[in-house]
Amino acid sequence: MLLLSRKSGQSIVINDDIVVTIVGVDRNRVQVGIKAPPYVPIFRQEIVERMVAAGEIEPLPCLEPPQPAEA
Repeated sequence: MLLLSRKSGQSIVINDDIVVTIVGVDRNRVQVGIKAPPYVPIFRQEIVERMVAAGEIEPLPCLEPPQPAEA
């Protein structure tokens, strides 16, 4: 996982077609704006977990816990 620090109004560019912008910061709440093409689905993680639990979609590898390294 890449960790970046951003201030309100600053952005992160992913690939050549996704921009994530910090819209606002207030105490422990951050507002994030995401600009992406229509073919890129964007869901909150708890919605994806609910969809997986309901059998609507397959589990996403990016949300699986990391496996411990073998010795």
